[in-house]
Amino acid sequence: MMRLNFYAGSGLDRAAHRRKDADWLAARLRHPQATRIIPWWRGRHLVTGTEDAPRPAYLPVTADWWGWHLSMPPVYLGDEDEFSYFAVDLSSLEDVDSHPELAQLGRFVELRSLGTRIGQQAGGLYAYVRALMLWHGKHKFCGSCGAPTVAAEGGHSRRCTNPDCAAQHFPRHDPAVIMLVHDGGDRCLLGRQSRFPPGMYSTLAGFVEPGESLEETVARECFEEAGVRVTDVKYHSSQPWPFPSSLMLGFHARATTLDVKADEDELEDVRWFSRDFVLQNQNGENFRLPPFDSISRQLIDAWLRG
Repeated sequence: MMRLNFYAGSGLDRAAHRRKDADWLAARLRHPQATRIIPWWRGRHLVTGTEDAPRPAYLPVTADWWGWHLSMPPVYLGDEDEFSYFAVDLSSLEDVDSHPELAQLGRFVELRSLGTRIGQQAGGLYAYVRALMLWHGKHKFCGSCGAPTVAAEGGHSRRCTNPDCAAQHFPRHDPAVIMLVHDGGDRCLLGRQSRFPPGMYSTLAGFVEPGESLEETVARECFEEAGVRVTDVKYHSSQPWPFPSSLMLGFHARATTLDVKADEDELEDVRWFSRDFVLQNQNGENFRLPPFDSISRQLIDAWLRG
């Protein structure tokens, strides 16, 4: 069974074969009844609706004012039903909050502030936009020769402008494991970082290192962060995590040693919690679980359900 964690499941057919068809992309961008334009501004997305029920807001295809402010061509995202979706970067604008045309369409907000209120499909769509836009912003120069790069293939690659190099670069993601460690019975291991909200505990996590399998990373991170050895490493699900560019790979693992010692460079606390305690206190004043948009919460909830 396929599990779709939040920030996945945009519902788009990414239609990769369209990305190299410049004529089709140009024609689609001129088609007001079949195109939706999603604006991005310095890490923020345009939404309309209420605080409790936000929904995506789109730029009018027929308006030309937003085209004056693009730092690169529109990025083709894919199709859904009769619509084609494109993302545009308006970051060259100094102030979108007081921009007369944009102010009529909605408000720009951070994706994490929306949480699951934006809905699974829109959350996946905005995570897709965010990941691509952040990648473009960080790869304006060729990593091989240092020359400027330009967007290509509908915004899904960047090409070096140096003809002697002409390297092509593609979006990259950082694989990271995230794991719910249990003792084989009714306890799970949770830790907290100093930057977490007060009382929040979460699962252990860490980035995959070169030459390392996912199972090896799980074992290494559990020992480095909490001093425990684990076995029975079982895959649960994955989640795109564009904050800024990770792919979270979720696991459950059983501890073979129970004494814990927090790595003070990573965690300020790590401890065992019983299933009953977590169920009774998950939204308390002194203890809370991660938000529902995180794969960490899904790993914990799956364990709580047995």
